[in-house]
Amino acid sequence: MVQKYQSPVRVYKHPFELIMAAYERRFPTCPLIPMFVDSDVVNEFKSEDGAIHVIERRCKLDIDAPRLLKKIAGVDYVYFVQKNSLNSRERTLHIEAHNETFSNRVIINEFCCYTVHPENEDWTCFEQSASLDIKSFFGFESTVEKIAMKQYTSNIKKGKEIIEYYLHQLEEEGITFVPRWMPPSLKPSSEISSSSASRKPAAVSTVVTPDTTQKEGQSSEALGSPSGAPEPVVGTPDDKLDADYIKRYLGDLTPLQESCLIRLRQWLQETHKGKIPKDEHILRFLRARDFNIDKAREIMCQSLTWRKQHQVDYILDTWNPPQVLQDYYAGGWHHHDKDGRPLYVLRLGQMDTKGLVRALGEEALLRYVLSINEEGLRRCEENTKVFGRPISSWTCLVDLEGLNMRHLWRPGVKALLRIIEVVEANYPETLGRLLILRAPRVFPVLWTLVSPFIDDNTRRKFLIYAGNDYQGPGGLLDYIDKEIIPDFLSGECMCEVPEGGLVPKSLYRTAEELENEDLKLWTETIYQSASVFKGAPHEILIQIVDASSVITWDFDVCKGDIVFNIYHSKRSPQMPKKDSLGAHSITSPGGNNVQLIDRVWQLGRDYSMVESPLICKEGESVQGSHVTRWPGFYILQWKFHNMPACAATNLPRVDDVLASLQVSSHKCKVMYYTEVIGSEDFRGSMTSLESSHSGFSQLSAATTSSSQSHCSSMISRS
Repeated sequence: MVQKYQSPVRVYKHPFELIMAAYERRFPTCPLIPMFVDSDVVNEFKSEDGAIHVIERRCKLDIDAPRLLKKIAGVDYVYFVQKNSLNSRERTLHIEAHNETFSNRVIINEFCCYTVHPENEDWTCFEQSASLDIKSFFGFESTVEKIAMKQYTSNIKKGKEIIEYYLHQLEEEGITFVPRWMPPSLKPSSEISSSSASRKPAAVSTVVTPDTTQKEGQSSEALGSPSGAPEPVVGTPDDKLDADYIKRYLGDLTPLQESCLIRLRQWLQETHKGKIPKDEHILRFLRARDFNIDKAREIMCQSLTWRKQHQVDYILDTWNPPQVLQDYYAGGWHHHDKDGRPLYVLRLGQMDTKGLVRALGEEALLRYVLSINEEGLRRCEENTKVFGRPISSWTCLVDLEGLNMRHLWRPGVKALLRIIEVVEANYPETLGRLLILRAPRVFPVLWTLVSPFIDDNTRRKFLIYAGNDYQGPGGLLDYIDKEIIPDFLSGECMCEVPEGGLVPKSLYRTAEELENEDLKLWTETIYQSASVFKGAPHEILIQIVDASSVITWDFDVCKGDIVFNIYHSKRSPQMPKKDSLGAHSITSPGGNNVQLIDRVWQLGRDYSMVESPLICKEGESVQGSHVTRWPGFYILQWKFHNMPACAATNLPRVDDVLASLQVSSHKCKVMYYTEVIGSEDFRGSMTSLESSHSGFSQLSAATTSSSQSHCSSMISRS
């Protein structure tokens, strides 16, 4: 397996030339890097005007590995070849490095780049990426991989001090400014002689990563701030993450954790353009899966699809809780804990869970809990700004005084378990601490029922107090300031959380009413779901009366790979046939499989293709539009994607076989929404989609029309 590393953008608040001057002092060897023994120049090129300088070195490294492993490998040192390309005109330095030792067994590649900050020409940016692929190593592949990753991350951390050390050394020598490169014809003769004497070839160590941590105030000119105070850096190249931002808003991460965050974020930008979650939310999914990118990506894609289908992003703005919840749900937000986390208080013992379920139903309770979690995310963002440090979770205080067997009513427990399941899947790592107070003797029964559904990482955050133990050492005062302890816990602060109480039976509703209400809640979505099988595509029919109308679509590929097609026919297809494989229908609302194109129809005679087929991979979100050229019937088709066989042989490739195994029973799932924008709204210009009355139109704002045809489309994987 190939191990990869991608650094954040590290910003030096010093000019490029000064960074290069400090950087050059690391060769031929660097005492700050004990493993970097020596280096020899094996090749060098310099342009006539001095703007381009390419230097290639052979670097000797003493890897910290077990003596037995070195003896088996038959080497004491390993060698790397490093090529540095300095362009003084463009103010860039590109570094490429690879291992020479054991290159047939182990492949290590590293790429680094120094550039000028896009918004401040007196600052310098640094980026680094690397890959490690161990083919074989005398049966010690796993050991070598661990040693290599340990050495690499250690040197990244050590490298954070290198540039600062040499910048300080230059300052002690009185060098605080290095002039920029100029063409020889424009330089004064005195400057040419002095600069040529002071400048050295630039070079970079294979194993070192500079850091943004500089001594603020060394140069108010370089800092761009009269006070010399640290400033948050914004506008890094191509919307990349920089190290200062990560530390300020996301917390202290190891180099490999930073790399996982950046790589997952890049993948989301490629497949979910314009719709990616916030960085702190991506980080929550990574933490929930111990920074395993593949596992985190899987659960996050499922969560994004779930949020989109049920419009969870808009729940705070569009959904008003029923009055019954506002009166009898004994929970609410109450200041913050000592760590700055938002504090949610839940008086579960005073809450009539049976009455709430009978009056509202399971789905309304779930939606209310979702709104609480969405509010928690918003409060975390606010507290991050208020306290000046990353806050990504909240604390929950649960008071169980009054808990009895009534709370173990089976439908109520079932609703609780479902809520836990949904929250665990879609809001990972949002619970920083759970304080359970005044647990009665019936609590172990409830805990036995719900604990199997709670993640191990979450369970470790639970603190349980029986009776009045919370008032003693290690109790509530260790986590919450005395001034904000609620009054019902013998504190001084008035708590505005509703007191709960029994829900009047006059508010109870029949099972039929609750079922209809539940269905209404979870079908309030513009999206439909469909199953796609091998040999059984899903098709929808759109009738167009006026030419130059616009068909828009937005769909997610929830499972498997599909091919998306658009066809036109002058005659209407027969009535849709429901999929005969009823057992394969998906469980989400609207799950179906409809086929419209008759098997006797011939492409080119009975219907025609108006867009090139689009292959869409699992997890992708696709938006697009098509400007109709003719009236008639348009068919949008989602078809199972068959993996192509290798061109040189009839046998399928190993990758194709493995990919096909991921699609269980040759079944795919899509969630889609389509809309037709009338020609009177469209007015013949693709740019008018932006101002159209359609609520879906912003997804097609970038569409352009073709001058050769009235038919055009835009596909945006977002």
